[in-house]
Amino acid sequence: MNFNKIDKSIETERLLLRLFKDTDAQQVSHYCNNYNIYKSTLNLPFPYTLACAQTWIANHEKHYDLDKMFEFAITDKQSGQLFGAIGISNHQQYKNGEIAYWIAEEHWGKGYATEAAKALIEFVFTEKNYHRVYARYFKSNPASGKIMEKCGMHYEGTLKDHIYKNGTFEDIVFYGILNTLK
Repeated sequence: MNFNKIDKSIETERLLLRLFKDTDAQQVSHYCNNYNIYKSTLNLPFPYTLACAQTWIANHEKHYDLDKMFEFAITDKQSGQLFGAIGISNHQQYKNGEIAYWIAEEHWGKGYATEAAKALIEFVFTEKNYHRVYARYFKSNPASGKIMEKCGMHYEGTLKDHIYKNGTFEDIVFYGILNTLK
């Protein structure tokens, strides 16, 4: 992981995690207006319009500058192609944050979310002094849990029937990791 403080970006072997730009809104809208992404995420609306993308992107840099949340576009380091998004909240008083991500369906299974998540976890542990990172996923989306495991996160528990979405109750599975880099 190579963090560029000036550009507010993180570079990995294949990826560049950077702040979203207004010009990304059309692609974000296209990627997120997908029922398969919607059904496995907690907060994405469906349908996902251009206005949704523009509103979502509008405050990213402000959140970053205020150390409130760090939200990045997951892009190809060489071509700049957008693959998805990753973000982490910053609960400063508790020295922790929740990581979340989505990858466009046509880019699933290529390891982009795992690579981005590993880099973001290292970033918050080394640059932002987090003590802990946690994540949660719908039990019906085990692929997300596999990403968490590949990042060194450990199973912490399941909340049964915790979320009601699309006419059914969903279990939420929690994973976490402690900062051992200190």
